[in-house]
Amino acid sequence: MKTLKILAGFVASLVLAFNVMATPVDTYEFKSTDNQKRALSLAHELRCPQCQNQNLIDSNSPVAQDLRLEVYTMVDEGKSDAEIVDFMTSRYGDFVLYKPRLDPKTYILWLGPFVLMLIALYVALVVVRKQRGKSTAAPEMSEAEREELEALLKSKPSEGEKS
Repeated sequence: MKTLKILAGFVASLVLAFNVMATPVDTYEFKSTDNQKRALSLAHELRCPQCQNQNLIDSNSPVAQDLRLEVYTMVDEGKSDAEIVDFMTSRYGDFVLYKPRLDPKTYILWLGPFVLMLIALYVALVVVRKQRGKSTAAPEMSEAEREELEALLKSKPSEGEKS
């Protein structure tokens, strides 16, 4: 009997825990399935202004819920994707776009990686050229230097001769 009570308590706590973790689901009725697909696609492409790195679909914040509803409504009203994106960027700035537009404000974002790659390539080429310029072969000795080296080697006692 005691085991049954413990098991019932465990099951009840699991049920309560799952209810706490549940999130509300948007139940917006679209005029057509095409509108629904378009609205969901747009909501996936737009970033939640409150939740830094989540799109409108993944975010549970109240702001994201409001913006999802706004996107859904605008799609059902017949507005184009460009009009919806323009509305969102005029209201929240370019931050809401996961793929920012190519304009003077975002040149460094789009072109920066290519510029850095070109700089790295240039530095690598300069280093390789300098390494090729240095010869790894031993320099040739003149006859006088050879004779001097032989004299030095003969005058030094070898390891085995030391006492």
